[in-house]
Formats: sequence, C-alpha cells, structure tokens
Amino acid sequence: MADNEQKALQLIAEAEKKLNSSKGFLGSLFGGANKVDDAIECYHRAANMFKMAKKWQQAGSAFCEAANLHAKAGSRHDAATNYVDASNCYKKVDPNEAVACLLKAIDIYTDMGRFTMAAKHHQTIAEMFENEANDLHRAVQHYEQAADYFKGEESTSSANKCMLKVAQYAAQLEDYEKAIQIYESVAGSCLDSSLLKYSAKEYFFRASLCHLSVDLLNAQHALDKYASQYPAFQDSREFKLVKTLIEHLEEQNIDGYTEAVKDYDSISRLDQWYTTILLRIKKQHNDNPDLR
Repeated sequence: MADNEQKALQLIAEAEKKLNSSKGFLGSLFGGANKVDDAIECYHRAANMFKMAKKWQQAGSAFCEAANLHAKAGSRHDAATNYVDASNCYKKVDPNEAVACLLKAIDIYTDMGRFTMAAKHHQTIAEMFENEANDLHRAVQHYEQAADYFKGEESTSSANKCMLKVAQYAAQLEDYEKAIQIYESVAGSCLDSSLLKYSAKEYFFRASLCHLSVDLLNAQHALDKYASQYPAFQDSREFKLVKTLIEHLEEQNIDGYTEAVKDYDSISRLDQWYTTILLRIKKQHNDNPDLR
C-alpha cells in the first residue's frame, strides 16, 4: 500500500515538473503540448496508484487535475470522463466534492448535447443526497432534472423511475398535491402499455393514500376515478383497503382503521413509506376528529 502511495507521489511530482517546463516561450517551442499530454498521463497513473493504496481523496484530486488539463486542451469528453472518475473516488470520503465533480461533468455533457449522460449523473447526485447526505429536498431537485433530460431524449421509462422517486419524497415532505400529480401521470402512462398495466395498481394506491392525507371527500372521488380508468383496480386488495379506511374515518372509528391496516399488512407487507403515510392519516384524524 505504502509503496503504491510513494509511486503515486513521484508521478504527481513528475507531472508538475512537466507542466512547469511546458510554460513560457521556450517551453512552448520545445513540445509544450506533448509535455501537457505526458503530465495528464502521469496524473492518470498516479490516480490509479492512489486507488490501489485506498487513498481516495488523493486519487480524486489527481483525476481532477487530469480533467482540468483535458478541459484546457479542449478534450471535453476526456475531461468529463475524468471528472466522473474523480467523483467515484471522492464518493468514498467526501460526498460534497463528489457532487461538485459530477456537476462539472454534467456541464460538459449538456454543452455537448449528451443529455442522457447528464441525466444519469443527476440521478447519481440525487442518490448521494438521499443516502449519504440525507437531504431530500436536493435529492428531489436532481431527480426532477434527470427526469426532464430523460423525457427530452424519449427515455420515458427512466424518466418515470426518477419521477416516482420525486413523488415518494414529495409525499414524505407532505407535498401531497405534487405526489398525487406524479402518481396519476405515471399510472396513466402504465395503462397505455399492456406490459406495465399491472403496475398502475400500486401508483393508484399511493395516490389514493396521498388524497386521504388531504381530505376524505377527495379520496373518495379519486378512488372512483381510478376505478373507472382501470376497472381491475376495483377488485384489488388495495382498493378495498382504501375504501374501508375511508368508511372507518368517516365514522371516526380509529380502532377499525388500525385493524384494517393490520389485516392488510399481515398478507401484503407494507413498507416504511406506506406505514409513515398511514400513521400520519391516523394521527391527523385522532387530533382533528371532525376532519372531512
């Protein structure tokens, strides 16, 4: 490990020496461009040596140096690739630096019209914000930007995947209107495909619970609308559960509500998103029994 780190440091020193000798009038006369290429090669090799030594910060820094040199030389694709490599190293030790490098790569890709690549990197940034940084607001922003680029490139499936993440977090952040809009839109696009039609059930279920978080009357109207859009939804356990929950809440029967959720959960396990939303609805009606 120490041996690799030592070799990497020597390569960094060699790269800096080549760059210094390429500067000035004489340097440019005697193969300045070649020396810059050599320096890039040294930074590359150093970055890989640092990776082998698990020195992630230094590896990221070396890839960044190579990226900056590529950018100055006009090799935009190589610059973007190196920023992504730098980000992958920084991700292990410094998420903020990892995001900064990916944003530089995104700027290059959008400038080149490579929107699918830009979208994928926005998605990666969103995942970092949701996992490492636990910043849902910023995760949502990057998922939305990714979806926007995917849509522009006609990658509907990838766009929907990102928008479902936006809906999931919008509901968690109590922006139910936004979540409902997305779930209804994705469910609608699933109904247009015979392969995806079955997935519409889940999105209508999620949208119904978001409606239930706002008010009972809206939830009832939404449930009827979803059943007319997708008749098979009416026969599902999800439809029956929401209908039962509405009835119990109208009667202010909180015990019946709890029992109905337990019965459903005993057969189809509810994940954390569902339990959070269902508990919120229960608490809302406990605190405000006259909520209609």
